Amino acid sequence: MGPVKAIVMGASWGGLNAYTQILSALPSRFPAAILLVQHQHASAENRLPWLLARYCALPVIAPEDKEVILPGHVYVAPPGYHMLVNEDETLAFSVGRPVHFSRPAVDELFFSAGAVYGRHLAAVILTGANEDGAAGIEYIHRRGGYTIAQSSVSAEAPTMPESAVKTGAVSRVLDLEAIGPFLAEKVAG
Repeated sequence: MGPVKAIVMGASWGGLNAYTQILSALPSRFPAAILLVQHQHASAENRLPWLLARYCALPVIAPEDKEVILPGHVYVAPPGYHMLVNEDETLAFSVGRPVHFSRPAVDELFFSAGAVYGRHLAAVILTGANEDGAAGIEYIHRRGGYTIAQSSVSAEAPTMPESAVKTGAVSRVLDLEAIGPFLAEKVAG
């Protein structure tokens, strides 16, 4: 894995547990930006950044439109909006059509981040009950990014990581408890 500027992660069913395990393993001097999508209903309260901040040594942000993406910060997509990365490494939000019945959708973030960061991007697809993220993983892999899928045996809902693995574009499959330490070693180490 080359120098990573950003890591995108996507989860659905079981995502809160997955994110807390991964983020709690990252050091406070983690050098890459982290952008997270968790499938949530549009009317949900935006409590995820607050919940994740309790387990994470990094600042966890509920971002605004046009927010500059900074290294060592965690950005959480708000309920009801696709989170996208602009060419100038700022964030944008869209109320475009749901993808795989989801807004925010993992694929939307993965496609936009893959276009901007290319081989300086790592992507992690986590537990979830639909195929969101598989097309995005393929795209990031084609652009030279590093791709990780949670093992289906460690996922509360295995469909999302299994769909990503079936694309043949996953660089590494890891149990949930190994993802955070792997990122800490390979990106921060």
